[in-house]
Amino acid sequence: MLSRVADSIFWMARYMERTNGMLRLLRTNYVASQSEEKAFSWRSVLLTYGDMQPRQIDELEFSSQKVMEHLLHDKENNSSVINNITQARENARAVQDHITKEVWQCLNDYYHLIRDQQIQFQVKNGDPVSALDALIYHGMLYHGTVDITMARGEEFNYLNIGKFLERAILSADMLNIKLAELNYNLQHPVEVPALRYLLYSLSGYELYLKTHRGNFQADHVLQQILYNTNFPHSVSYCLKQLFRYFERLETESLPESYEQLEFLIGRAMNNVKYSSVRSADSDGLRRFLEQTRSELLGIANAFNKFYFGNT
Repeated sequence: MLSRVADSIFWMARYMERTNGMLRLLRTNYVASQSEEKAFSWRSVLLTYGDMQPRQIDELEFSSQKVMEHLLHDKENNSSVINNITQARENARAVQDHITKEVWQCLNDYYHLIRDQQIQFQVKNGDPVSALDALIYHGMLYHGTVDITMARGEEFNYLNIGKFLERAILSADMLNIKLAELNYNLQHPVEVPALRYLLYSLSGYELYLKTHRGNFQADHVLQQILYNTNFPHSVSYCLKQLFRYFERLETESLPESYEQLEFLIGRAMNNVKYSSVRSADSDGLRRFLEQTRSELLGIANAFNKFYFGNT
């Protein structure tokens, strides 16, 4: 496969996974902002996805409607959902011969949906949850279409490598967002709503309840998001799947390129697997997340250099 084709498929998958994660985070936070009595701060979300100066964040921090407009439809925000979907569509357009027509059609429909006037009207006029639900539903349709129509060849491998790499980054980012809101202080005598919102954002609340039977503890939340290999949004699960699809590239790879990525992915997997972060160690938890995110970005950069031929 040409490196530019692999690059486009890899980034198409990353943009779509990023879109899905952002939409779920925005939905959860918006619902939380409407149910809490005190002013709800979007600062940590804007720091991650706002692409804004500190002064602009100060102005927007407590305005849920303006935040939603900025993160969903502002084309000046490089991290907005509309820009993510547009970039995914452009990458898909460049490789139409390597994806199924159903995947292309689904992604093209998604692009028109995010630009639909009704969706924009709902966001601006007080009903963003309906808009978010429609977008999230179409994202699930995209993932299902990929799964049932794409041949299990190189294209599928690069697509899943991009998807699970981005998902691991998102899980680490979302955990960091909620911990930053709590100033990394998890020593609370009662349940922390921010951690419940985090599980909602990662589609993990039902699994948590079934596993721990309502016994809500910060360490259990960390265990699920970081280490639970049965949870599809845990960092450990994503790294395991990333390595699974990467191994399938061995016969088509230059030995030195394969060895570089094998080392980086293996190191990241082991650093997570053999860590033991606890909610009581706020400094250690912060350092662990910083290291994990740095290693994930290092893997992305290595693919860019050794597989896609970019500097």
